Amino acid sequence: MIPKTWPTVILVLTVFLLSSQQAFAIFPIDSTQKILIRSVTLRGNYRTRDRIILREMTLRAGDSVRLSDLPGRIAWDQRNINNTTLFVTVDIGTQLIPSSDSTQLAQLDLTVTMKERWYFVAYPVFDLADRNFNEWWYDRGHDFSRVIYGGHLSYRNVTGNNDKLQIAFERGFLQRTVLSYSKPYIDRAQKIGLRVDVGYMTNKEIPYRTQFDKWVYIKSEETLRERAYAALTLTHRRGLYHYHTFDTRYTRYSIADTIARLNPDYFLDSRTNLQFMALTYSYRYDRRDNVVYPLQGTLISGGVGVSGILPSDNFHFLDISASATRYWALGGHFYYAGSLRGRSTWPTRQPYFSLRGLGSATDMVRGYELYVVDGQRTAIWRNSLRYQLFNVRKQLNWLHVRQFNTVPVAAYLTVFADAGYVHSTVAEQYQSLLANKLLAGTGLSLDVVSFYNLVFRFSGTINAQGKTGFFFNLAQEL
Repeated sequence: MIPKTWPTVILVLTVFLLSSQQAFAIFPIDSTQKILIRSVTLRGNYRTRDRIILREMTLRAGDSVRLSDLPGRIAWDQRNINNTTLFVTVDIGTQLIPSSDSTQLAQLDLTVTMKERWYFVAYPVFDLADRNFNEWWYDRGHDFSRVIYGGHLSYRNVTGNNDKLQIAFERGFLQRTVLSYSKPYIDRAQKIGLRVDVGYMTNKEIPYRTQFDKWVYIKSEETLRERAYAALTLTHRRGLYHYHTFDTRYTRYSIADTIARLNPDYFLDSRTNLQFMALTYSYRYDRRDNVVYPLQGTLISGGVGVSGILPSDNFHFLDISASATRYWALGGHFYYAGSLRGRSTWPTRQPYFSLRGLGSATDMVRGYELYVVDGQRTAIWRNSLRYQLFNVRKQLNWLHVRQFNTVPVAAYLTVFADAGYVHSTVAEQYQSLLANKLLAGTGLSLDVVSFYNLVFRFSGTINAQGKTGFFFNLAQEL
Protein backbone atom coordinates (compact mmCIF):
# COMPACT_ATOMS: atom_id res chain seq x y z
CA MET A 1 0.00 0.00 0.00
CA ILE A 2 1.37 3.42 -0.95
CA PRO A 3 1.80 5.79 2.03
CA LYS A 4 -0.51 8.79 2.14
CA THR A 5 2.42 11.18 1.77
CA TRP A 6 3.49 9.79 -1.59
CA PRO A 7 0.80 11.42 -3.79
CA THR A 8 1.91 14.80 -2.47
CA VAL A 9 5.56 13.93 -3.01
CA ILE A 10 4.95 12.75 -6.57
CA LEU A 11 2.83 15.82 -7.32
CA VAL A 12 5.59 18.08 -6.01
CA LEU A 13 8.25 16.38 -8.10
CA THR A 14 6.09 16.39 -11.21
CA VAL A 15 5.43 20.10 -10.94
CA PHE A 16 9.14 20.63 -10.31
CA LEU A 17 10.11 18.71 -13.43
CA LEU A 18 7.57 20.47 -15.62
CA SER A 19 7.97 24.01 -14.41
CA SER A 20 10.55 25.31 -11.95
CA GLN A 21 12.17 24.89 -8.58
CA GLN A 22 9.50 27.13 -7.08
CA ALA A 23 7.23 24.06 -6.93
CA PHE A 24 8.76 23.04 -3.63
CA ALA A 25 7.76 26.35 -2.15
CA ILE A 26 4.13 25.94 -3.33
CA PHE A 27 3.25 22.48 -2.02
CA PRO A 28 3.80 21.44 1.61
CA ILE A 29 6.12 18.46 2.00
CA ASP A 30 7.85 16.62 4.79
CA SER A 31 11.33 18.11 4.79
CA THR A 32 12.70 14.88 6.25
CA GLN A 33 11.35 12.76 3.36
CA LYS A 34 14.20 11.48 1.20
CA ILE A 35 14.68 10.24 -2.33
CA LEU A 36 17.44 8.02 -3.73
CA ILE A 37 19.64 9.12 -6.67
CA ARG A 38 19.65 5.99 -8.83
CA SER A 39 21.91 7.19 -11.64
CA VAL A 40 23.78 10.19 -13.07
CA THR A 41 24.13 10.16 -16.87
CA LEU A 42 26.41 12.55 -18.78
CA ARG A 43 25.69 13.51 -22.37
CA GLY A 44 27.50 15.81 -24.79
CA ASN A 45 30.94 15.70 -23.17
CA TYR A 46 32.65 14.24 -26.23
CA ARG A 47 36.09 15.45 -25.15
CA THR A 48 35.76 16.29 -21.47
CA ARG A 49 36.33 13.33 -19.18
CA ASP A 50 33.46 12.28 -16.94
CA ARG A 51 35.49 12.74 -13.76
CA ILE A 52 36.00 16.45 -14.49
CA ILE A 53 32.22 16.96 -14.58
CA LEU A 54 31.39 14.66 -11.67
CA ARG A 55 33.99 16.56 -9.60
CA GLU A 56 31.66 19.58 -9.73
CA MET A 57 28.56 17.74 -8.54
CA THR A 58 27.26 17.20 -5.02
CA LEU A 59 24.64 14.71 -6.23
CA ARG A 60 26.01 11.23 -6.92
CA ALA A 61 24.50 7.85 -7.65
CA GLY A 62 23.60 6.12 -4.40
CA ASP A 63 23.03 9.35 -2.43
CA SER A 64 19.81 9.90 -0.53
CA VAL A 65 18.61 13.50 -0.56
CA ARG A 66 15.88 15.35 1.30
CA LEU A 67 13.18 16.50 -1.06
CA SER A 68 13.37 20.02 0.31
CA ASP A 69 17.10 20.19 -0.56
CA LEU A 70 16.86 18.70 -4.04
CA PRO A 71 15.97 21.78 -6.14
CA GLY A 72 18.76 23.88 -4.67
CA ARG A 73 21.37 21.15 -5.05
CA ILE A 74 20.42 20.51 -8.68
CA ALA A 75 20.64 24.24 -9.42
CA TRP A 76 24.07 24.57 -7.79
CA ASP A 77 25.41 21.46 -9.54
CA GLN A 78 24.35 22.95 -12.86
CA ARG A 79 26.06 26.22 -11.96
CA ASN A 80 29.23 24.48 -10.82
CA ILE A 81 29.55 22.60 -14.11
CA ASN A 82 28.85 25.76 -16.07
CA ASN A 83 31.54 27.61 -14.08
CA THR A 84 34.25 25.33 -15.46
CA THR A 85 33.71 27.46 -18.62
CA LEU A 86 34.14 24.29 -20.66
CA PHE A 87 30.60 24.34 -22.01
CA VAL A 88 28.32 26.68 -23.92
CA THR A 89 25.22 25.27 -22.23
CA VAL A 90 24.55 22.93 -19.30
CA ASP A 91 21.14 21.43 -18.52
CA ILE A 92 20.15 18.85 -15.88
CA GLY A 93 17.07 16.75 -16.48
CA THR A 94 15.35 14.50 -13.93
CA GLN A 95 13.13 11.43 -14.06
CA LEU A 96 11.23 10.11 -11.04
CA ILE A 97 10.75 6.40 -10.40
CA PRO A 98 8.10 6.01 -7.64
CA SER A 99 8.45 3.13 -5.19
CA SER A 100 5.58 0.69 -4.67
CA ASP A 101 7.15 -0.56 -1.46
CA SER A 102 6.71 1.63 1.59
CA THR A 103 10.03 0.39 2.97
CA GLN A 104 11.99 1.72 0.00
CA LEU A 105 12.74 5.23 -1.19
CA ALA A 106 11.53 6.64 -4.49
CA GLN A 107 14.36 6.92 -7.02
CA LEU A 108 15.53 9.71 -9.29
CA ASP A 109 17.64 9.58 -12.46
CA LEU A 110 19.70 12.65 -13.35
CA THR A 111 20.81 13.44 -16.91
CA VAL A 112 23.40 16.18 -17.45
CA THR A 113 23.35 17.43 -21.05
CA MET A 114 26.18 19.71 -22.17
CA LYS A 115 27.31 21.44 -25.32
CA GLU A 116 31.09 21.75 -25.42
CA ARG A 117 32.94 24.85 -26.50
CA TRP A 118 35.38 25.08 -29.37
CA TYR A 119 38.58 24.46 -27.41
CA PHE A 120 41.32 25.21 -29.94
CA VAL A 121 41.52 28.91 -30.73
CA ALA A 122 44.30 30.49 -32.77
CA TYR A 123 43.62 34.14 -33.40
CA PRO A 124 45.41 37.37 -34.29
CA VAL A 125 45.97 39.93 -31.55
CA PHE A 126 45.06 43.57 -31.92
CA ASP A 127 45.05 45.00 -28.44
CA LEU A 128 45.63 48.31 -26.68
CA ALA A 129 48.75 48.94 -24.63
CA ASP A 130 46.97 51.34 -22.28
CA ARG A 131 45.22 50.36 -19.07
CA ASN A 132 41.81 50.32 -20.72
CA PHE A 133 39.97 51.43 -23.82
CA ASN A 134 38.89 54.66 -22.18
CA GLU A 135 42.42 55.86 -21.40
CA TRP A 136 43.47 55.06 -24.98
CA TRP A 137 40.45 56.89 -26.41
CA TYR A 138 40.40 60.01 -24.23
CA ASP A 139 43.98 60.55 -23.00
CA ARG A 140 46.06 59.04 -25.81
CA GLY A 141 44.01 60.42 -28.71
CA HIS A 142 43.16 56.88 -29.95
CA ASP A 143 46.70 56.65 -31.33
CA PHE A 144 47.06 53.40 -33.30
CA SER A 145 50.80 53.38 -32.68
CA ARG A 146 49.88 52.34 -29.13
CA VAL A 147 48.50 48.96 -30.15
CA ILE A 148 49.80 45.45 -29.61
CA TYR A 149 49.59 42.98 -32.48
CA GLY A 150 50.61 39.38 -32.93
CA GLY A 151 49.04 36.00 -32.36
CA HIS A 152 47.66 33.89 -29.52
CA LEU A 153 47.17 30.16 -29.36
CA SER A 154 44.77 28.94 -26.71
CA TYR A 155 44.23 25.19 -26.54
CA ARG A 156 41.72 24.44 -23.79
CA ASN A 157 40.90 20.96 -22.55
CA VAL A 158 43.95 19.52 -24.32
CA THR A 159 43.64 16.05 -22.79
CA GLY A 160 39.99 16.31 -21.72
CA ASN A 161 41.06 17.15 -18.15
CA ASN A 162 40.32 20.89 -18.30
CA ASP A 163 44.00 21.58 -18.89
CA LYS A 164 45.12 24.56 -20.92
CA LEU A 165 48.07 25.42 -23.16
CA GLN A 166 48.64 29.06 -24.07
CA ILE A 167 51.22 30.66 -26.34
CA ALA A 168 51.38 34.41 -26.90
CA PHE A 169 53.58 36.13 -29.46
CA GLU A 170 53.06 39.90 -29.44
CA ARG A 171 54.77 42.84 -31.08
CA GLY A 172 54.07 46.56 -31.54
CA PHE A 173 53.95 48.82 -28.49
CA LEU A 174 55.63 46.02 -26.55
CA GLN A 175 57.28 42.75 -27.45
CA ARG A 176 56.13 39.79 -25.42
CA THR A 177 56.46 36.03 -25.66
CA VAL A 178 54.67 33.87 -23.10
CA LEU A 179 54.25 30.11 -22.75
CA SER A 180 52.05 28.56 -20.08
CA TYR A 181 50.48 25.20 -19.32
CA SER A 182 48.04 24.44 -16.53
CA LYS A 183 46.32 21.29 -15.34
CA PRO A 184 43.76 21.66 -12.55
CA TYR A 185 44.24 18.12 -11.20
CA ILE A 186 47.39 16.02 -11.26
CA ASP A 187 46.36 13.58 -8.51
CA ARG A 188 43.81 10.81 -8.40
CA ALA A 189 41.74 12.58 -5.75
CA GLN A 190 41.42 15.64 -8.03
CA LYS A 191 42.60 18.16 -5.46
CA ILE A 192 46.13 19.20 -6.53
CA GLY A 193 46.76 21.27 -9.68
CA LEU A 194 49.86 22.57 -11.44
CA ARG A 195 50.71 25.51 -13.67
CA VAL A 196 53.99 26.49 -15.34
CA ASP A 197 54.66 29.93 -16.89
CA VAL A 198 57.66 31.46 -18.63
CA GLY A 199 57.72 34.88 -20.24
CA TYR A 200 59.93 37.54 -21.75
CA MET A 201 58.92 41.16 -22.43
CA THR A 202 60.59 44.33 -23.67
CA ASN A 203 59.27 47.90 -23.99
CA LYS A 204 60.43 50.91 -25.96
CA GLU A 205 57.81 53.15 -24.37
CA ILE A 206 56.91 53.04 -20.68
CA PRO A 207 55.43 55.25 -17.94
CA TYR A 208 58.41 56.33 -15.83
CA ARG A 209 56.45 58.38 -13.26
CA THR A 210 52.96 59.57 -12.32
CA GLN A 211 52.00 63.23 -12.38
CA PHE A 212 48.60 64.62 -11.37
CA ASP A 213 47.36 61.00 -11.23
CA LYS A 214 48.27 60.32 -14.87
CA TRP A 215 51.08 58.18 -16.22
CA VAL A 216 53.89 60.11 -17.92
CA TYR A 217 55.46 58.15 -20.79
CA ILE A 218 58.86 58.22 -22.45
CA LYS A 219 59.56 56.71 -25.86
CA SER A 220 62.85 55.62 -27.43
CA GLU A 221 64.23 53.63 -30.34
CA GLU A 222 66.14 51.57 -27.80
CA THR A 223 64.73 49.13 -25.28
CA LEU A 224 63.74 50.99 -22.10
CA ARG A 225 62.58 48.07 -19.96
CA GLU A 226 63.14 44.32 -20.03
CA ARG A 227 61.45 41.64 -17.97
CA ALA A 228 61.93 37.87 -17.80
CA TYR A 229 60.17 35.50 -15.42
CA ALA A 230 59.50 31.86 -14.67
CA ALA A 231 56.78 30.62 -12.33
CA LEU A 232 55.57 27.38 -10.82
CA THR A 233 52.11 27.38 -9.25
CA LEU A 234 50.50 24.65 -7.15
CA THR A 235 46.78 24.71 -6.40
CA HIS A 236 44.76 22.79 -3.86
CA ARG A 237 41.00 22.59 -4.19
CA ARG A 238 39.18 21.42 -1.09
CA GLY A 239 35.62 20.40 -1.76
CA LEU A 240 33.82 22.42 -4.40
CA TYR A 241 34.35 26.00 -3.32
CA HIS A 242 37.67 26.33 -1.47
CA TYR A 243 40.83 27.10 -3.48
CA HIS A 244 44.39 27.42 -2.14
CA THR A 245 47.22 28.63 -4.38
CA PHE A 246 50.99 28.58 -3.79
CA ASP A 247 53.05 30.49 -6.35
CA THR A 248 56.84 30.55 -6.68
CA ARG A 249 58.16 33.09 -9.15
CA TYR A 250 61.59 34.35 -10.17
CA THR A 251 61.69 37.71 -11.95
CA ARG A 252 64.47 39.77 -13.48
CA TYR A 253 63.89 43.42 -14.43
CA SER A 254 66.22 45.88 -16.11
CA ILE A 255 65.73 49.48 -17.28
CA ALA A 256 67.75 51.86 -19.42
CA ASP A 257 69.98 54.47 -17.76
CA THR A 258 67.59 57.11 -19.15
CA ILE A 259 64.77 55.88 -16.90
CA ALA A 260 67.01 55.85 -13.81
CA ARG A 261 68.03 59.45 -14.51
CA LEU A 262 64.46 60.67 -15.09
CA ASN A 263 63.16 58.90 -11.98
CA PRO A 264 65.87 57.66 -9.59
CA ASP A 265 63.13 56.02 -7.51
CA TYR A 266 61.92 53.79 -10.35
CA PHE A 267 63.99 50.96 -8.82
CA LEU A 268 65.24 53.18 -5.92
CA ASP A 269 68.72 54.69 -5.60
CA SER A 270 69.10 55.01 -9.41
CA ARG A 271 69.42 51.25 -9.82
CA THR A 272 68.88 49.83 -13.30
CA ASN A 273 68.10 46.22 -12.43
CA LEU A 274 66.12 44.13 -9.97
CA GLN A 275 66.11 40.40 -9.43
CA PHE A 276 64.11 38.54 -6.84
CA MET A 277 62.30 35.36 -5.89
CA ALA A 278 58.72 35.73 -4.69
CA LEU A 279 56.47 33.36 -2.76
CA THR A 280 52.72 33.99 -2.70
CA TYR A 281 49.89 32.20 -0.93
CA SER A 282 46.28 33.01 -1.77
CA TYR A 283 42.92 31.62 -0.71
CA ARG A 284 39.58 31.90 -2.48
CA TYR A 285 36.11 30.83 -1.46
CA ASP A 286 34.08 30.97 -4.65
CA ARG A 287 30.43 30.05 -4.60
CA ARG A 288 28.95 32.21 -7.35
CA ASP A 289 26.23 31.15 -9.73
CA ASN A 290 28.24 32.41 -12.71
CA VAL A 291 31.94 33.33 -12.60
CA VAL A 292 31.63 35.59 -15.65
CA TYR A 293 28.67 37.70 -14.50
CA PRO A 294 27.49 36.64 -11.02
CA LEU A 295 23.99 37.35 -9.76
CA GLN A 296 23.94 35.19 -6.63
CA GLY A 297 26.54 33.80 -4.29
CA THR A 298 29.66 34.70 -2.36
CA LEU A 299 33.30 35.36 -3.25
CA ILE A 300 35.93 35.74 -0.51
CA SER A 301 39.64 35.97 -1.22
CA GLY A 302 42.87 36.91 0.48
CA GLY A 303 46.57 36.57 -0.05
CA VAL A 304 50.04 37.33 1.20
CA GLY A 305 53.13 37.66 -0.98
CA VAL A 306 56.79 38.01 0.00
CA SER A 307 59.42 39.11 -2.51
CA GLY A 308 63.18 38.97 -1.93
CA ILE A 309 63.69 35.64 -0.18
CA LEU A 310 67.08 34.83 -1.71
CA PRO A 311 70.36 36.33 -0.38
CA SER A 312 71.14 37.73 -3.84
CA ASP A 313 67.77 39.50 -4.21
CA ASN A 314 67.81 43.30 -4.29
CA PHE A 315 64.04 43.85 -3.97
CA HIS A 316 62.19 43.18 -0.70
CA PHE A 317 58.44 43.57 -0.58
CA LEU A 318 55.43 42.39 1.44
CA ASP A 319 51.91 42.48 -0.02
CA ILE A 320 48.73 41.57 1.91
CA SER A 321 45.25 41.80 0.40
CA ALA A 322 41.70 40.66 1.14
CA SER A 323 38.26 41.05 -0.42
CA ALA A 324 34.68 39.93 0.15
CA THR A 325 31.81 40.17 -2.33
CA ARG A 326 28.20 39.11 -1.88
CA TYR A 327 25.55 38.78 -4.59
CA TRP A 328 21.82 38.74 -3.80
CA ALA A 329 18.68 38.03 -5.80
CA LEU A 330 16.15 40.59 -4.57
CA GLY A 331 13.13 39.12 -6.31
CA GLY A 332 11.67 39.67 -9.73
CA HIS A 333 14.41 40.84 -12.06
CA PHE A 334 16.41 42.76 -9.44
CA TYR A 335 19.86 41.82 -8.11
CA TYR A 336 22.32 43.49 -5.77
CA ALA A 337 26.09 43.10 -5.32
CA GLY A 338 28.29 44.60 -2.60
CA SER A 339 32.06 44.33 -2.31
CA LEU A 340 34.79 45.36 0.15
CA ARG A 341 38.48 45.19 -0.82
CA GLY A 342 41.69 46.19 0.90
CA ARG A 343 45.42 46.01 0.19
CA SER A 344 48.51 47.00 2.14
CA THR A 345 52.19 46.89 1.13
CA TRP A 346 55.51 47.31 2.91
CA PRO A 347 58.07 48.86 3.29
CA THR A 348 56.87 52.46 3.22
CA ARG A 349 59.72 53.44 0.90
CA GLN A 350 59.43 51.25 -2.17
CA PRO A 351 60.29 51.45 -5.87
CA TYR A 352 57.96 53.40 -8.12
CA PHE A 353 57.17 50.33 -10.23
CA SER A 354 55.58 48.61 -7.19
CA LEU A 355 53.50 51.65 -6.14
CA ARG A 356 50.14 50.53 -7.47
CA GLY A 357 47.03 51.81 -5.71
CA LEU A 358 43.84 52.26 -7.73
CA GLY A 359 43.45 52.30 -11.50
CA SER A 360 46.46 50.31 -12.66
CA ALA A 361 44.80 46.89 -12.25
CA THR A 362 41.25 45.60 -11.79
CA ASP A 363 40.82 47.59 -8.57
CA MET A 364 39.04 50.77 -9.50
CA VAL A 365 36.46 53.21 -8.17
CA ARG A 366 34.07 53.63 -11.09
CA GLY A 367 34.16 57.21 -12.31
CA TYR A 368 37.98 57.31 -12.11
CA GLU A 369 38.74 55.14 -15.15
CA LEU A 370 41.15 57.77 -16.51
CA TYR A 371 43.22 58.11 -13.32
CA VAL A 372 46.00 56.19 -11.59
CA VAL A 373 46.28 56.82 -7.85
CA ASP A 374 49.56 55.46 -6.47
CA GLY A 375 50.02 54.49 -2.83
CA GLN A 376 50.92 51.84 -0.26
CA ARG A 377 47.42 51.22 1.17
CA THR A 378 44.09 50.99 -0.62
CA ALA A 379 40.46 50.34 0.26
CA ILE A 380 37.40 50.05 -2.00
CA TRP A 381 33.67 49.69 -1.38
CA ARG A 382 31.58 48.91 -4.46
CA ASN A 383 27.79 48.55 -4.82
CA SER A 384 25.67 47.55 -7.82
CA LEU A 385 21.90 47.29 -8.22
CA ARG A 386 21.02 45.38 -11.40
CA TYR A 387 17.81 44.93 -13.33
CA GLN A 388 17.65 42.09 -15.83
CA LEU A 389 16.22 43.32 -19.11
CA PHE A 390 16.25 39.88 -20.73
CA ASN A 391 18.05 36.54 -20.65
CA VAL A 392 17.55 34.33 -23.71
CA ARG A 393 19.26 31.52 -25.55
CA LYS A 394 19.30 31.78 -29.34
CA GLN A 395 19.59 28.65 -31.44
CA LEU A 396 21.16 29.26 -34.86
CA ASN A 397 19.97 26.18 -36.70
CA TRP A 398 21.47 27.40 -39.98
CA LEU A 399 24.94 27.17 -38.41
CA HIS A 400 25.98 23.52 -38.43
CA VAL A 401 28.90 23.82 -35.98
CA ARG A 402 27.51 22.71 -32.62
CA GLN A 403 30.08 24.70 -30.60
CA PHE A 404 28.83 27.97 -32.13
CA ASN A 405 25.14 27.54 -32.96
CA THR A 406 23.83 28.21 -29.43
CA VAL A 407 24.20 31.84 -28.36
CA PRO A 408 23.11 32.92 -24.86
CA VAL A 409 22.43 36.66 -24.57
CA ALA A 410 21.50 38.62 -21.44
CA ALA A 411 21.33 42.33 -20.70
CA TYR A 412 21.28 44.20 -17.39
CA LEU A 413 20.73 47.82 -16.44
CA THR A 414 22.99 48.63 -13.47
CA VAL A 415 23.02 51.52 -11.02
CA PHE A 416 26.30 51.66 -9.11
CA ALA A 417 27.95 53.65 -6.33
CA ASP A 418 31.57 53.19 -5.24
CA ALA A 419 33.92 54.69 -2.67
CA GLY A 420 37.65 54.29 -2.18
CA TYR A 421 40.74 55.60 -0.47
CA VAL A 422 44.47 55.48 -1.23
CA HIS A 423 47.02 56.19 1.49
CA SER A 424 50.25 57.44 -0.06
CA THR A 425 53.51 58.84 1.34
CA VAL A 426 54.58 59.93 -2.16
CA ALA A 427 51.52 62.00 -3.06
CA GLU A 428 53.48 65.25 -2.96
CA GLN A 429 56.43 63.76 -4.86
CA TYR A 430 54.18 62.71 -7.74
CA GLN A 431 51.80 65.68 -7.41
CA SER A 432 48.74 63.54 -6.76
CA LEU A 433 45.41 65.31 -6.44
CA LEU A 434 43.46 62.19 -5.48
CA ALA A 435 45.62 60.32 -2.95
CA ASN A 436 44.87 60.62 0.79
CA LYS A 437 41.27 61.71 0.23
CA LEU A 438 37.91 60.00 -0.13
CA LEU A 439 37.07 59.02 -3.70
CA ALA A 440 33.47 58.40 -4.73
CA GLY A 441 31.74 57.69 -8.00
CA THR A 442 28.28 56.76 -9.21
CA GLY A 443 26.53 56.14 -12.48
CA LEU A 444 24.51 53.89 -14.75
CA SER A 445 25.65 51.11 -17.07
CA LEU A 446 24.24 48.73 -19.64
CA ASP A 447 25.87 45.29 -19.37
CA VAL A 448 25.48 42.79 -22.20
CA VAL A 449 26.59 39.21 -21.45
CA SER A 450 26.93 37.06 -24.53
CA PHE A 451 28.73 34.39 -26.47
CA TYR A 452 31.82 32.68 -25.01
CA ASN A 453 31.80 34.75 -21.81
CA LEU A 454 31.93 38.16 -23.44
CA VAL A 455 30.73 41.06 -21.29
CA PHE A 456 30.18 44.44 -22.95
CA ARG A 457 29.73 47.33 -20.52
CA PHE A 458 28.65 50.86 -21.45
CA SER A 459 28.80 53.26 -18.48
CA GLY A 460 27.95 56.86 -17.74
CA THR A 461 29.60 58.13 -14.53
CA ILE A 462 30.16 61.14 -12.29
CA ASN A 463 32.78 61.27 -9.51
CA ALA A 464 33.25 63.28 -6.32
CA GLN A 465 35.30 65.88 -8.20
CA GLY A 466 32.33 66.53 -10.50
CA LYS A 467 33.99 64.90 -13.52
CA THR A 468 31.58 63.08 -15.84
CA GLY A 469 32.40 60.47 -18.42
CA PHE A 470 31.09 57.81 -20.75
CA PHE A 471 33.15 54.61 -20.72
CA PHE A 472 33.25 51.29 -22.53
CA ASN A 473 34.74 48.09 -21.13
CA LEU A 474 35.06 44.61 -22.58
CA ALA A 475 35.79 41.55 -20.49
CA GLN A 476 36.52 38.12 -21.90
CA GLU A 477 37.53 34.75 -20.47
CA LEU A 478 38.81 32.21 -23.02
